[in-house]
Amino acid sequence: MARFDYVRANSLHDAIQLLNDPGMVSKPLAGGTDILVYIRQEEPWFDRLVDISRLPEPIIVERDGTQIYLGAGVTFAEATRSELLNQTAPLLVDACRSVGSPQIRNLGTLGGNVINAAPCADSLPPLVCLDAVAHIRSPEGERQVPVSQLVTGPNRSEVKAGELLTHFSFATPPAGVRSTFIKLGRRNAQSIARLSMAAMGRTNAQNVVDFARLTPGAATPRTERFREVEARLLDQQLTEELLVAAGEQATATMLEVTGRRWSTEYKELAIRALAERALRRVLHNGHGAC
Repeated sequence: MARFDYVRANSLHDAIQLLNDPGMVSKPLAGGTDILVYIRQEEPWFDRLVDISRLPEPIIVERDGTQIYLGAGVTFAEATRSELLNQTAPLLVDACRSVGSPQIRNLGTLGGNVINAAPCADSLPPLVCLDAVAHIRSPEGERQVPVSQLVTGPNRSEVKAGELLTHFSFATPPAGVRSTFIKLGRRNAQSIARLSMAAMGRTNAQNVVDFARLTPGAATPRTERFREVEARLLDQQLTEELLVAAGEQATATMLEVTGRRWSTEYKELAIRALAERALRRVLHNGHGAC
């Protein structure tokens, strides 16, 4: 195994300084579930790991008014146990619960899952669906980037060398909005998503859709809301025909981005079914048929 240095940061300020030591290529270490696999297969591109796992700032889960603040160092297991997240972002809790094995959920972090930027990352669709914002620290201060813009492509993100993703923030969803996360894999446990779907929605007393968000995962190079689908739903009477049309629009939107590839024959059927299923869960409220 290749050799590299290791140091534990004593504070957030210390971590930023260590990540920017001249002459050293440093990488932050939180859960380490991706790094440990990487260094067994590839030559490390870094000289040193900076351990941030014991810093208090990246493990917050708190509310300030209408904003939820979620530390990048929060593990998947901690997210599933959070009463605040279960109340305000159940789709994110469902996604965290679907990740890997108990061992992975106990160590792996939300920030690491996002920064690794795998198209199949389970936490990305819910965070994008929530319109979450990433907060990134550097010696120059803090900058904020929408999570939808943070990941620029498979395994590529906007976080630069020497920067540290500290936490996410998102607005509490409006009253009555339901949410869900569905993951499609090759097996029932410890599976990597072939496709996933995060959805949020609400219908009013007249059974008209007045809130709709849909975010597929592993369907496009960047995880993004399918706004064409959302526009097709808003201000429309909820019917079975509308859900079918939304599923067809989800397929069309995916094809506009990706074109046709070897996996398209499977994915265009699967994404249509996932979109319909997710939207049915969040929009059906008993006010009318569907």
